[in-house]
Amino acid sequence: MWIDRIPTSNPEKLLKKGKVLALYGPRRTGKTSYIKKILETQTSRIFQGTGDDIQVRDHIASQNLSLINTSFSNYDIIFIDEAQRIPEVGWGLKLMIDHLPNTVIIVTGSSSFELPGQIGEPLTGRKKTMMMYPLAMMEIGQTLGNMTIQQKLHEYLVYGTYPEVVTATTFEEKRAYLIELRNDYLFRDILELENIKNASKLTDLLKLIAFQIGQEVSLNELSNNLGIAKQTVERYLDLLEKSFVIKKVSGFSRNLRKEIVKTARYYFLDNGVRNAIINSFNDVNTRMDMGMLWENFCFAERLKKQSYHELHVNNYFWRTYDRQELDLVEEKDDQLWGYEFKWGTRKKPKAPKAWTDNYPNASFKAITPENFMEFVL
Repeated sequence: MWIDRIPTSNPEKLLKKGKVLALYGPRRTGKTSYIKKILETQTSRIFQGTGDDIQVRDHIASQNLSLINTSFSNYDIIFIDEAQRIPEVGWGLKLMIDHLPNTVIIVTGSSSFELPGQIGEPLTGRKKTMMMYPLAMMEIGQTLGNMTIQQKLHEYLVYGTYPEVVTATTFEEKRAYLIELRNDYLFRDILELENIKNASKLTDLLKLIAFQIGQEVSLNELSNNLGIAKQTVERYLDLLEKSFVIKKVSGFSRNLRKEIVKTARYYFLDNGVRNAIINSFNDVNTRMDMGMLWENFCFAERLKKQSYHELHVNNYFWRTYDRQELDLVEEKDDQLWGYEFKWGTRKKPKAPKAWTDNYPNASFKAITPENFMEFVL
């Protein structure tokens, strides 16, 4: 079963001559399949290669104009998968763009260690960057219908939305896939590119993060629990974010003394990965962590919506020292939107008094299973 990704319907906006389309995101989210689906609609001469191919890697990394021209000049579209494996890939791509101006170039990468950094300066003004996440509710809705989201919400909260998880037919298959992802793919880029010898400390760190969804994370506490230096904890958290496992959110403040800003919260980009880390796939009716799962799900889905609709906002959490808080604050053009994620509530949540007092022009909304569709679609 193929589930359409949001930008697929407008490939002409993506395939522009003289520019590089750089698509990156977590492993196994369908980046390669997505590009190949777009290319199926094209009648042009297309080259498809990968940074794992030593010949492709050497030709682009050579920055040898004659060699690049000889190899690629007779193609209309060039697609290089896993481009982060090519040394100095940005400068090689710049040569291609400069001297093959009528060619469309597409590159993908499964981490943000190398690809964005390498292509940033060389390709200033010559690239479009896109993220590919696990399936978004808006993508599932447009293919399977919005009622499917309502019917399978509990499933998405536990198993997440990686494409192969969503299309698997049994819970056993979903669990097996997520465990394989956890064991074989989750840390691959970190281990390969950062020369970390084993993933045990990364796994232990993620387990601690998994039980602190919606809470401020103390680096000192993590350091003590893991028995490693605080600086190492910071480095690991940065690596995990760059490999698209977690997302850091900082505190919001307009310099009010009682607002907390020096700590951070972390969310997983996928609920299924979070549950695989702690090896817990129990049904929602028997879980004690539904508040965390709901908050993580809502944040990740909102992040996908912001990205795919190019909503350029700043994301924060908000909390005061007297424990008034909001799970998510979006800031754009000096406007503020505050959100609280509530899985179960008997009465309608109200905006914190400190929020309305200090930011009277800001909005507030509680996101519950009854009204979340508009928020994520």
